[in-house]
Amino acid sequence: MPLVRPRIAVADTGSGNLRSVEKALARAGADVVVTADADVIGAADKIVVPGQGAFGSCIAGLSRDGGALRDVIVKSVRAGKPYLGICLGLQVLFDGSEEDPSCPGLGILPGQVRRFQPRPGLKIPHMGWNGTARGNAGAARIARTLRDIPDGTYFYFVHSYFAVPSRTEDIALFTDHGETFCAAVERDNLFACQFHPEKSQGAGLALLTTFVEL
Repeated sequence: MPLVRPRIAVADTGSGNLRSVEKALARAGADVVVTADADVIGAADKIVVPGQGAFGSCIAGLSRDGGALRDVIVKSVRAGKPYLGICLGLQVLFDGSEEDPSCPGLGILPGQVRRFQPRPGLKIPHMGWNGTARGNAGAARIARTLRDIPDGTYFYFVHSYFAVPSRTEDIALFTDHGETFCAAVERDNLFACQFHPEKSQGAGLALLTTFVEL
């Protein structure tokens, strides 16, 4: 573990399982603050954006008070600050979502968020444990966020929508639910996952610990 605990700001967008994420990060070795204050987020060593619920509500939370929270997150990511997105914290990185076509995403990663297409026997929302396989980013950057995550590791998912990155080189993990989809992305200082590491027991803690230690 690092000698100095990194200060990690968990962004309160009004649509996240904040306390579970806070507790999991603290267990992983971080000094954690949950906040909607843009100045606190800007001063943190790393940023985590969790989220459950609707895409539009999460974007609205980022855009309140003149968009200060949205602006500091985009600026911090582009400046190289480590970012971890969880569930909606992954989806909002993209250009937009079918869930709310009138609501633009952050546009940090090119691509769109799509809904699972209904078919006989397919449960929507997708809820439960899924095994994951490495994508292009996961294979190329195995020493980074996924360094302690073996190929095939199971994580816990709860969602009806999933990201479709325009660049396959951004995809860190794949999984399947009726179709193969992106389970996580990684690019430079950014890692984001559709699954919930705070609900994924040992595998989730290993991922969070790696993020804290990077």
